[in-house]
This record gives sequence, structure tokens and C-alpha cells, in this order.
Amino acid sequence: MRLQDKVAFITGGARGIGQAIAMVFAKEGANIVVADVNFEAAQKTASDIEALGRKAMALEIDVTDYGKVEEGVNKILDKFGKVDILVNNAGITKDNILLRMSPADWDAVINVNLKGTFNCIKAVSRPMVKQRSGRIISIASIIGLMGNWGQANYAASKAGIIALTKTTAKELASRNINANAVAPGFIQTDMTAKLSEDVKTKMLKAIPMAKLGTPQDVANVCLFLASEESNYITGQTIIIDGGMVMV
Repeated sequence: MRLQDKVAFITGGARGIGQAIAMVFAKEGANIVVADVNFEAAQKTASDIEALGRKAMALEIDVTDYGKVEEGVNKILDKFGKVDILVNNAGITKDNILLRMSPADWDAVINVNLKGTFNCIKAVSRPMVKQRSGRIISIASIIGLMGNWGQANYAASKAGIIALTKTTAKELASRNINANAVAPGFIQTDMTAKLSEDVKTKMLKAIPMAKLGTPQDVANVCLFLASEESNYITGQTIIIDGGMVMV
């Protein structure tokens, strides 16, 4: 039980990678706050967590709205009295080549992925500084390291998360708060399931391990970063991609 009685605030926690992280954390003893724009799905995941014998709370939060995020954090503090772990997982894509990408699509992705991460970090920083402990884990992407055709907005947002993580780590290290990012490659999700077989074949050829990752693979690394086992690690980006990007 590596996270016994810790309180974890997970954005985009209702489905996919966020849900996998929530379930792994709960199995290791954490109480979970499932935050998502889809409140019904968040409630379902919270119920699944409670079935494991842990406490859970579902929150409907739009991470682009700092006031709503701050309000959500206050609700967490009212219920649990603390926030030990923040996982910034909420994210969207609106892909197109630069020449065809609308300013609205650029803004939407930056607002959710990057501004949303900033909003959540800012909101939890004060209680974490006060308790002189905390773990901040942000989900970046290998696209933030290598770029990708048709994903200028997404690549910029994920690269920004990596830089934001490093700055956060430097500013909060003296208060015993660790900030790290993980950069998944191609993971088996609803999004990759919709890809054609031809596209999947090309993807697999670019991965030395010749297979897609799973949400569980990402969740396991997040568990390590949330636990005491990673006490001396901060400001880092851990790549989870089967060897696709090696830096």
C-alpha cells in the first residue's frame, strides 16, 4: 500500500489513462478525487473506487477556468483536509496542418492542455506548500519532444507542460514538493482504436518493441512518481513509448 491514506486529485480521471491511474492509486491505498468534464463518467469511476474500499469524490471541473479549479480544490480540502497528489491528465486534440488550423482550435488545445495544467498546479500549490509535501505529475507526450505532422497545437501544449514541470520543480523543491512529467507514446485508448489498420501498422514499425503501450503502463510509472520510492526525483520527464523516442 504505497499510497496509504494519500489524497490524489486526478483530472480527466473518468476514462482512459486517467481512469487507469485512479484505479492503480486506489489499489495502493489512496483516496481519489475524480475530476472530469463528464460528471456522469466521473461518478461511475468514483463508485468503482469506493467498491475497492477507498474513499472517492467526483467533481465536474473545466480545467480552463481557474475559478472552477480553485473551487474544486476547496471542496477537496473540505472533504479530505489535504491534497497529496495532483495528476494533470485532462487533455484534448484538434488536429490539422498549420495552414488549415484555426485560431480557435489552437486556443482550445492550449487552454485545456497547458493552461489547464497551470491552473491545477497553481490551485494545489498553496495547500501543498502549507503541508510541506506533495507530488505533482503531469501527462505530457512524446509529441511534445519530437513534434508531429498536423499537431502543432498539441505538440506546443505538451512541450509547454514539460517546461512548466521543470519550473514548478525548481520553485517548489524547497517545500518538499516533487514535480515530474510522463511522456506516453502510442497507447491503446479509444482514440488509437479508431485508427485504420494501415496507420497502426506504420505506427508499430516506428516502435522498437513493436507494440502499443497500455493505460496500465502509464499508470504504473505515475504510481512510482507518486510514491516514496521517487523521493529524489523532480523536474524530470519519463518517456513511456516502447523505445520510439530515445533522448
